[in-house]
Amino acid sequence: MLEHVGSLLGSPWIYAVVALSVLFDVFLPVLPSGVLVITAATAAAAGSAADVPDILVLTLCAATASVLGDLAAWRLAWRGGERLDRAISRSRRLTTAQERLGTALARGGGALVVLARFAPAGRSVVSLGAGAAHRRARDFLPWSALAGLTWATYSVALGWFGAQWLGASWLGTAVSVGALFGAGAGAAYLMRREPRAS
Repeated sequence: MLEHVGSLLGSPWIYAVVALSVLFDVFLPVLPSGVLVITAATAAAAGSAADVPDILVLTLCAATASVLGDLAAWRLAWRGGERLDRAISRSRRLTTAQERLGTALARGGGALVVLARFAPAGRSVVSLGAGAAHRRARDFLPWSALAGLTWATYSVALGWFGAQWLGASWLGTAVSVGALFGAGAGAAYLMRREPRAS
């Protein structure tokens, strides 16, 4: 059934489309990059290796684009200047994320960066917050890489296993996308919770 999505899923261009979607969704969180990754993985589970995306290449493509997008947002916020600082200070969400991220990175733990990759707009908030707070790349980059790889692996696995269990159909894709949104809702809930006192 996924053949109706078009020949894009069966061509090498799917990698470029996935990469661009994942790269830019840090700036436009409404882009359906997760849905696209799951759909491509579902198509990969349905077809032959000759005409659909390779699972490993798709995972690495999505993970690399995620890290590059995070770094672009981080760098942009780093150089943002007073105007960006004023915009962040007006946003309670960005200010809170900045403070929590600073605390997490200072303690040597960046699980918040990984968790934020799954939450709606969490990636944007954390990447921009880290840049605006002038967090060092060596503190932020490893966690961003882990977050990108974790998210990409999870998304591709959802598409692959959804197709294996439910068939390469719109139902399989819809259930997989629902699981991705469920993980996002869980991540958003955990990010809103107050950190425990140490």
